[in-house]
Amino acid sequence: MKSIMPLKPFASHKIWGGQLLSKIRNINVAPEQDPLGETWEISAHDDGASLSEEGPLNKIFNLEDIPYLVKFIDTAKNLSVQVHPQDEYAGRVENSKGKSECWIILDAKEGAGIYLGVKPGVDKETFRDAIESKDDLSKFLNFYPVKRGDFFYVPAGTIHAIGEDVFLAEVQQCSDITYRVWDWNRVDEKGNSRELHVQKSLDVIRFDEEFNFPINFKIQNNIFNQDLKLLELNDFELFSYSREDEFKIEVSFEKRVSSILVLSGEVQVTRGGVSESLSQYEAAIFPLEEENSFSVVGKGSFLIIK
Repeated sequence: MKSIMPLKPFASHKIWGGQLLSKIRNINVAPEQDPLGETWEISAHDDGASLSEEGPLNKIFNLEDIPYLVKFIDTAKNLSVQVHPQDEYAGRVENSKGKSECWIILDAKEGAGIYLGVKPGVDKETFRDAIESKDDLSKFLNFYPVKRGDFFYVPAGTIHAIGEDVFLAEVQQCSDITYRVWDWNRVDEKGNSRELHVQKSLDVIRFDEEFNFPINFKIQNNIFNQDLKLLELNDFELFSYSREDEFKIEVSFEKRVSSILVLSGEVQVTRGGVSESLSQYEAAIFPLEEENSFSVVGKGSFLIIK
């Protein structure tokens, strides 16, 4: 197994997808396909494994080796209003881990934003009544305008939706469990709506006011102006680095496979006597070995996940 493994993404087509990802990742979209909504850049999940020279990651590693999943998401329309379950519920009901995630905004049109958490005073009964009356659920949610460099943590149990015209990187627990509670009354060309998961959503949405305070979402702005540790969960630690001048950093890791995702510029990663060059929007992983460290040299912005 190579000590540095560059990756190619798994492409996920979505009814709400935009045009950007097919261009920057050079992935053709057939006329009969939905647009490209997500690219799973670092994934060992069976539903969408990233590809290395040695094969799909899910055939080489398990979800203990790589318990996180890293995506790019590009939206031309709103995503569904949805929620992800906590580990306990997901394990009991879905035989899966839960899904906490976070977003790094890479671009957004003026006025674009995300829906995150319920507004004060919204309880489970109010929300259930709104669902049954086919009301617009977005009016019960907090809306945050976004711009490049914003960061949001979305803990499991948070009702949320990414709005239209947003391009972001998402780092999450390696789970594909999503409960849709409302889909903007959207239908496909055949008049069919996507499946909703109302009862499961109501089971796991956190309505308690303290949980929905902005401080719980660890919101930060202008993260590309500095080096930051953005988040630490049981399944991953996330670091953001940004430099306008040539730099070199050393990264050590020990718990699990580490990875890098380049957001801008170009870097060279070196481990032992092996080097790889990575450009904007490219990713690589570093398997566990006796010596678990690597260096990064270059200019630009990138994420380290370990």
